[in-house]
Amino acid sequence: METKNATTKSRKARCDRRHIVYVITCVVTGEQYVGITVGSGSVKQRLKVRMQKHAERARNENKDWGLCRALREHGAANFNYGVLALVRGKAAAHTLECDIIHAFCPSLNTASQLK
Repeated sequence: METKNATTKSRKARCDRRHIVYVITCVVTGEQYVGITVGSGSVKQRLKVRMQKHAERARNENKDWGLCRALREHGAANFNYGVLALVRGKAAAHTLECDIIHAFCPSLNTASQLK
């Protein structure tokens, strides 16, 4: 018969992880994209990896998204990226991302994100 120690509890997965709301800017055209990513570890390293993923998707997938088109046209070297906000919790991060997108209408976000 198994007994469970009253002081031993299974650990619940955290749902309030830190998220990064970021902006990517094309230095050629000034066009921008706003997005979010989970921010585990170094913020600088996480954004670098996320930018690499955007560039990889633009190269390897034929997506007709504004950011992918711009990356293919101008090359990843012509884009800068930076942090807009660090947010605890996925829901709060998505809300802030939507608020920023609606306020500034970045041209590289897809039309569905601007609604």
